[in-house]
Amino acid sequence: MMGKNEQLGIVYTVIAYLVWGFLPIYWKFLGHVTAEEILANRIFWSFCFMILVLFIGKKWSSFVTSLRMIVKQPKTFFALAGASILISCNWFIYIWAVNEGRIVEASLGYYINPLVSILLGVIVLKEKLLRIQIVSFFFALAGVLVLTISYGQFPFIAFFLALSFGFYGLVKKMVKVDSGIGLTLETMFIMPLAFIYMIYGMIKGESALFSGSLHTILLLIGSGAATAIPLLYFAKGVLRIPLYLAGFIQYLAPTIMLIIGVVLYKEPFESTQILAFSLIWGALALVTFAAVKGATKGKSLKSLKQKRASH
Repeated sequence: MMGKNEQLGIVYTVIAYLVWGFLPIYWKFLGHVTAEEILANRIFWSFCFMILVLFIGKKWSSFVTSLRMIVKQPKTFFALAGASILISCNWFIYIWAVNEGRIVEASLGYYINPLVSILLGVIVLKEKLLRIQIVSFFFALAGVLVLTISYGQFPFIAFFLALSFGFYGLVKKMVKVDSGIGLTLETMFIMPLAFIYMIYGMIKGESALFSGSLHTILLLIGSGAATAIPLLYFAKGVLRIPLYLAGFIQYLAPTIMLIIGVVLYKEPFESTQILAFSLIWGALALVTFAAVKGATKGKSLKSLKQKRASH
């Protein structure tokens, strides 16, 4: 029987992935603004929003303490600075891809991200690869080859999104910081550059924030909340649910993105792409099956140990 805490965790996690899934529509409303300016505003207003969240949540003193601690620890400092650069690059390519009519390819990036994360775990963290995971990689590789042949070029956008987010996740795994404080620190690192870019645009008279319509200005300011809210919900949700369940839910976002790209924005999705995506979905099904099997086995062993301990 699923507990109330776990049910709440599912709700929070689903909300996070639903927002991420529908986010391309938000960026499409800003299609007349350059990707660089959208990114600068996204970073700046995310930082402002998180500062507000920390004050309301009475976490400001914890943030200051974390900041002092990080300054004294070069390894943590550079790890968070690296995470800041990685997520900023990921955001930029994602915004650019959406507004260039390549939502389908962007969705592919988030489908293959779990496979990239597993591979990084093997290479960097020396985690062991299961046989079923090896098979899944061959499925994914076949899918990428089909896409490369059909496009006439390697799907760079998808791989850049998957790799940048994969490395970002790896860095976050190695640095233990509260999610809200972590996001504030990450945006803080890159915020001065974003602010300088915004001021430069204002001086040149090319800034949509200072010379655009009210609709555009509100969307640019709102990009901070649109970025931070799903991350905060995800952080609250993922702590309450098993990892394999979070693994299931994570496919919600790229699936919504794919549907939006094909149905709403009429991006091409032909037979070769269907074949490629089917191979990658097959790979993900194998990985998810392995995760569920592992989690079930772990629960069974734990239950058996508890029964033995009670006798």
